[in-house]
Amino acid sequence: MPNAAKQTLFLYSTTVSDVGTVRSNNQDSSFAGERLIAMCDGMGGHAGGDTASTIAIRSLAHIEQDDEQGSVETVAKMMETSVMAAHDAIVGKAKRERKLAGMGTTVVAVALVSGYWVLAHIGDSRAYLLRDGKLSRMTTDHSYVQHLIDTGRITAAEARNHPQRNVVMRVLGDFDIDPHPDIAICRAHPADRWLLCSDGLCGVLEDSTIEEMLGTVSDQEECAQRLVSMALKAGSTDNVTAVIGDATLALDADAFDLPHQTPLVGGAASASLEAIADIMHKPVASAPVLRAGKNSPAQRAAALIQGAGRGKRDDDAQQDQGPQSRVAQPSQVREENGEIPNTDTGEIPVVKKRDGRVSADPNDPEVAKAIQREQAQQNRVHRKRRHLSRLGITAVVILALAAIVGCAFAGYRWSQTKYYIGEHDGVVSIYQGVPTNVFGVELSHAVQDTDIKVSSLPQSWRDQLAQGITVDSLDEARSHVKLIEQEMKSFKETEKANNKGTDDAGDNKASPSASPSASRSDSSSASPSAAAPSVRAPVPFRLPVPAITGVVIG
Repeated sequence: MPNAAKQTLFLYSTTVSDVGTVRSNNQDSSFAGERLIAMCDGMGGHAGGDTASTIAIRSLAHIEQDDEQGSVETVAKMMETSVMAAHDAIVGKAKRERKLAGMGTTVVAVALVSGYWVLAHIGDSRAYLLRDGKLSRMTTDHSYVQHLIDTGRITAAEARNHPQRNVVMRVLGDFDIDPHPDIAICRAHPADRWLLCSDGLCGVLEDSTIEEMLGTVSDQEECAQRLVSMALKAGSTDNVTAVIGDATLALDADAFDLPHQTPLVGGAASASLEAIADIMHKPVASAPVLRAGKNSPAQRAAALIQGAGRGKRDDDAQQDQGPQSRVAQPSQVREENGEIPNTDTGEIPVVKKRDGRVSADPNDPEVAKAIQREQAQQNRVHRKRRHLSRLGITAVVILALAAIVGCAFAGYRWSQTKYYIGEHDGVVSIYQGVPTNVFGVELSHAVQDTDIKVSSLPQSWRDQLAQGITVDSLDEARSHVKLIEQEMKSFKETEKANNKGTDDAGDNKASPSASPSASRSDSSSASPSAAAPSVRAPVPFRLPVPAITGVVIG
């Protein structure tokens, strides 16, 4: 591919970006220079979208200054590298600041190098080329609806109202998707006109409308103003940005009055002009604001939604004074003028070189080393925070376990101050503790066995012993055991007497000296009460709990 063209072409460009009628802030960022034009549509919420698009513009801005070598292949590689550097910067910032998680941006950029156009693209922002009055779309959307169109599942008309028309499949940012941009190279022709725009414009305007406007309105700024205004009037609910670049033919490349302009920065990136001026080592200016339609109902509604505290008076003042533009000088000029230098470029560090110049070109070896040092420092801080976090979690776990162990030990100590009477190996025993267990751990143990067999006790006594008869001290437990022994002796003596009386009555009834007739006669003449044996019936025994002070039936 040749590195020089027979005719010398220059790029003259402008950009207009507007927040729109619904959004509270502008997440688009744009750049219009003499060698580079770019447009980035940010996403990821109020704070994330504008940050991501600004980082992308900062990463690309150095190409405006660094493409003077005239090598098309070098610039193409430089554009790809810069887009990937923007991706790494966005991901790094999102990891450090949780509120920015999920942010990302589209990128579409065109550079003019030695008579060739170099195009880089990722996302659903578009690049149109008007050549010889015919409009061509030079990019293919990396979106879900474009995939549906390519596979024949829906038509282009259906895609405009598809519920998932805003879903992108490739984008720069905090996503697990391919961040490599598409790179295309084509020969530049005199009078070529480029339009780079966000989906807030191309999503509502037909290609035929865009073609007519680009072909009939020759003034760049007026054309950009009309396209943005038309998109808002057509009902766009997104930020709207347009970048227009024209290839200008210079018949005499050595002439003094060659086309020249100060690069323009629009949208979110215009909030940090000084940082971009330091990257390019030249002045930059903010892009003109949207003029048309400021008094339309949609714009008045947008002012209310966006909380425009100054209201209509500021709008009227802006109408009277015209679009305001701010110019930022690079750090060298600011230092000479006594201004406080502002070298903060956000994610790409500014390095002061030995010759006194400052650079933020990610392709510069010194800048690359500075990025590596910054990343290493950030990694050390991240590891330290993670280590401290782990120490804190470990300390909390240890304290919680200590509290649980302390409570368990206190509970066990309390349980060992109690006693109860129960069964152990078939005999009545005295236990220290309480008759229960916690997670399979018994809170009692036998301390003294007796000679009283549980099998010799009445069933009601056995039931009470099975549940445990709780007492407050070992002495009280022993007193109760003695009481049980005494009651057992009384029970056995009574039972023995009852059994003896029953046996005597059986012997008298079976005496052989009594004749049958005498027996019948005696029985017939005796009263019923005299006939009944004089034996006391057995009485069921229970452990005499009422007689025992402090006994609790379990």
